[in-house]
Amino acid sequence: MPEEEPKQEEQLAPLVIEEARSSRSKCRTCRRKIDKGKLRLGVLLEGPYGTGYLWHHLTCAAKRRAEDVEEAYKTRAWADDVEVPPLEEMQKLREKAEEAKKNKKEAPYAERAPSGRSKCKHCDELIEQGSFRVALLREIQFGNQVRGGPINVHPKCVSAELRAEDCMTEVEGFEELVRANSTDLSEDDAAELFAQIGELE
Repeated sequence: MPEEEPKQEEQLAPLVIEEARSSRSKCRTCRRKIDKGKLRLGVLLEGPYGTGYLWHHLTCAAKRRAEDVEEAYKTRAWADDVEVPPLEEMQKLREKAEEAKKNKKEAPYAERAPSGRSKCKHCDELIEQGSFRVALLREIQFGNQVRGGPINVHPKCVSAELRAEDCMTEVEGFEELVRANSTDLSEDDAAELFAQIGELE
């Protein structure tokens, strides 16, 4: 359902960039609140409940809805008193998002912990900086949907976590997948890692 109902007599533009008038709207991309005064992109929706805008942080839209942002800039879809960043800045955000997506690792994989702040999701103890951590997929419920979310565990906790009911990473083919997905690990690292993981059966 659209978040804001327009007046019936208004002819609304398909896209609009404006400063949020309150903090009540939510970004449809990141699902977080859009603070009052923050730039947002409205995408017009005509649905069974009427016509209105679905809002996105302008920066979120730049990363995920680049065509809409470019069209909004092309048609200058904002009021004269609204200051928008240059389109080039928005395009850079998109390029960074695409690069991050390309470099995103797919679980299961292993890496050296970059800091000592993360906790093992199995035993709840800290994972020491420089030590191995293994990313597995755990079942996450979103309403009626079930998705796999990555969690980090100690190598010694891998076997027990793989047997957990909500673990979505399979034992079968585990070592091959970890080796294929952990491009930063040397052969010596991989040998050390699997020695720490031990038997999975």
